[in-house]
Amino acid sequence: MAGSVSEQADKLKDAIELSQGCRAEHITSTPIVERFQGKTAWEGVVETFELIGHPVAKRCYAWSYKDGDTRRFTTILEIPPVDSPQSAVKVAVAAEAKKDLSPPKADFGD
Repeated sequence: MAGSVSEQADKLKDAIELSQGCRAEHITSTPIVERFQGKTAWEGVVETFELIGHPVAKRCYAWSYKDGDTRRFTTILEIPPVDSPQSAVKVAVAAEAKKDLSPPKADFGD
């Protein structure tokens, strides 16, 4: 069972502060459904944080997801073209799709 929204936001806040080296304050939660070619590519809640003391970005968008037994965190800085929770998800989905389309690495053995 997933934790409460505040527990989730606290974990994401910690992940942002650790990775970005600045303070983060939770602003809002935004439910997002991102569709691609008529199918749901991603669905969840994006947490928006204000960054205090970051050299470039004023905001960060973040969410977590289960990958098997592991909880993974995604954090996207508000740097153009990212300017909203929706655009953060689009960038992440596009990056994941590009990664999935990469040719497999060759294994030439020893």
